[in-house]
Amino acid sequence: MAQVLIVDDEVPIRRTLKEILEFEKFKVDEACDGLECLVQLKKTQYDVILMDIKMPKMDGMEALERIQTLAPDTPVVMISGHANIDTAVEAVKKGAFDFISKPPDLNRLLITVRNALDKSSLITETKVLKQRVSNYKTQEMIGESASMKKIQDTIDKIAPTEARVLITGSNGTGKELVARWIHEKSNRSKGPIVEVNCAAIPSELIESELFGHEKGSFTSAHKQRLGKFEQANGGTIFLDEIGDMSLDAQAKVLRALQESKISRVGGDKEIKVDVRVLAATNKDLREEIEAKRFREDLYHRLAVIIIEVPPLNDRRGDIPQLVEHFIEQICNEYGIAPKKVTKEALVALQNVNWTGNIRELRNVVERLIILSGVEITAEDVMNYVGPFKRQES
Repeated sequence: MAQVLIVDDEVPIRRTLKEILEFEKFKVDEACDGLECLVQLKKTQYDVILMDIKMPKMDGMEALERIQTLAPDTPVVMISGHANIDTAVEAVKKGAFDFISKPPDLNRLLITVRNALDKSSLITETKVLKQRVSNYKTQEMIGESASMKKIQDTIDKIAPTEARVLITGSNGTGKELVARWIHEKSNRSKGPIVEVNCAAIPSELIESELFGHEKGSFTSAHKQRLGKFEQANGGTIFLDEIGDMSLDAQAKVLRALQESKISRVGGDKEIKVDVRVLAATNKDLREEIEAKRFREDLYHRLAVIIIEVPPLNDRRGDIPQLVEHFIEQICNEYGIAPKKVTKEALVALQNVNWTGNIRELRNVVERLIILSGVEITAEDVMNYVGPFKRQES
């Protein structure tokens, strides 16, 4: 049953609206002014709010602005006996779903409430779908080796905390997957995880990318843009390849971590952000600090917990399980039955020198699926991976 809050200082209006809505099977609460509305809103999540504009203590316009902070997804329908176009436009600009004049037309009121409920339902469904998509994209962590079990145990321990984590390891080892699982098992899992590839963003754009910019702050800034820190508010930001970030940007990130505040490029306003920071690098940051390419104070801020992801060559026992996983995944994407792989082929794959780690293994499995016959054999591995890749004995 949908819950509606009626906010009006006139008792007869509240009673009339309540009777109409309860007859239509809505659950209805009342508030006599904007302040009482905000108190109610902290206790109950409403599907729609019907609110008068002219009220004592706190009028509807001020309450509307507060609601945008407290419950931004709740549709608010403004009702006023002093209606004019300017007031209606102002209400909509401030976030109102619709504007109805007093005395309200019964049919118009019910249609508006139902439309507002549809919007509320769509928002809820969108959030659920986004969460499902996020969960779907988080692949399994495959492997029974001691190093993988240690990583999984560490994730279980640290995920529920707010500790910052530095994930180290060479390219293709799965650092991003570790970050995603930390987020999935954290108390922030319902919030977003925003990934930033620091190596892929030009140094002159990294500040705008992370912290956003105001309209007109530079030549191509045609409109205001929210940065990754604001987009990750309430969730997690994953700074991948942070060892490639410029020293200027490092200083700004350090300030954001110290104060939980950021400023957009070209803006003076400080914006409070609530994010958990995870970072990853394929570089030895201690060496980068010695070479004056990385700030030591930022390193200590990021490296509260350090997780080292081992190269695939150090966990060869996991290769058969990884191969089976990739075969099932890739064949499913291609819409074909999973191919079988012989024991000899798995042994041959375990003897490959995997300089590209998990990423390279997946590419090789895809190549073998495409080029092999009914099943993947050791001969296929020799032909399509190449003897030059074999581990030297």
